Amino acid sequence: MRGELRGRRPPASAAPLDLAAVQIPYHFRCPISLELMHDPVTVSTGQTYDRASIESWLATGNATCPVARAPLADFTLIPNHTLRRLIQQWCVAHRSHGVERIPTPKPPADPATVRFLLSRASAADFTADERLAALHRLRALARESEKNCAVISTHETRAMLIEIAFGRDIDVAVAAMETLAMLPATDAESGAVSARPDRVERLAEVLAGDRWSIEARIGAAAVVEGFRSAEAREMIGAIPGVIEGLVELVNEKGNLMAVRVGVRGLFSLCLAKGNRGRSVEAGAAEAVVRRMGELGFGGRGDLERALATVELLCRGDGGREAVLGVDGAVATLVTAMAGKSTERAAEHAAGALVAVVGGSEALQKEAVAAGVVTQLLLMVQSGCSERARRKAQMLLKLLGPALPVPDSFANSDDFLRHY
Repeated sequence: MRGELRGRRPPASAAPLDLAAVQIPYHFRCPISLELMHDPVTVSTGQTYDRASIESWLATGNATCPVARAPLADFTLIPNHTLRRLIQQWCVAHRSHGVERIPTPKPPADPATVRFLLSRASAADFTADERLAALHRLRALARESEKNCAVISTHETRAMLIEIAFGRDIDVAVAAMETLAMLPATDAESGAVSARPDRVERLAEVLAGDRWSIEARIGAAAVVEGFRSAEAREMIGAIPGVIEGLVELVNEKGNLMAVRVGVRGLFSLCLAKGNRGRSVEAGAAEAVVRRMGELGFGGRGDLERALATVELLCRGDGGREAVLGVDGAVATLVTAMAGKSTERAAEHAAGALVAVVGGSEALQKEAVAAGVVTQLLLMVQSGCSERARRKAQMLLKLLGPALPVPDSFANSDDFLRHY
């Protein structure tokens, strides 16, 4: 069957495509995407595909060769260097027609290479420069692609990097911490760090120190985020400079990763009540509110954590005043409830607004003008949790005096009871 398929003429639907008035040879195109191959690889059946296309095919659970329809003996993808060079030569030959030469793809990370680099980075008999070179190479591999990150980010890798990050050689430790910034530790791994006072001190030193790189500080904050015990959170939050260091990450310009990790670290520490006053004094409330608009473009949980942090801080002394010190803070919180906001994000925004606009008719009118009532009604009608419903109803009652017709709307017990 394989020979029969290979001997067939290309079907009409797979006729050579026109690219800049040039026909792409049929055998230069991926059988899956029908596009020019950029990184041709061969599977166990001998058929060649573009790497991105066959990886997507395998990722969906398929275990057969798309063309031969035969089961794959293994999922090894062997680079077809000969075909790739032919494609590159064809591109160069037709560059006068606007065809761009495909770049030579970088080889993906493989477990053997990762293990080699880790063993070199952790070996005491290598020089500091050799260990640093291994860590820099590992970090470069992680930066190249998400797939490389997935290959590198194993428990074994993170555990070894954590050991190196808390070693005696400061330069090597910094490089390891910078690599950890791209491979966040799990809760269990962070918990193991929090159980060691010497390691907690090192994290605090990195977060509070100006001499550390931004990547190293991001790595330290990512480890702090994973602290789960109240004692560990209280302990590291009480160390001078730690919370201030997280706030500096949130304030970092042009580095969304720093902002996101800083917010996560603050949220984790603010779950311990003793850290909330320290966070307000360090300017955490203002910093998080100012960067809230950017967090909507990050991961799904980033905006939720930011709003939850603001809500927690508004419950304590000085938190409300700190939030109101930011121009447009009320409108920012209302906006955070709209659009594709999650239920939790809307709930935390409502909780924060309860604390912020309570006792001020001017702020209540500002919230109404920003469209909060519409968002609250949508929130209540969408089948939200009981806790979110209570916060929404509480805010609607607070807003009563600011509504155009208060007697027939938010002050109506019948209206609220309906929801």
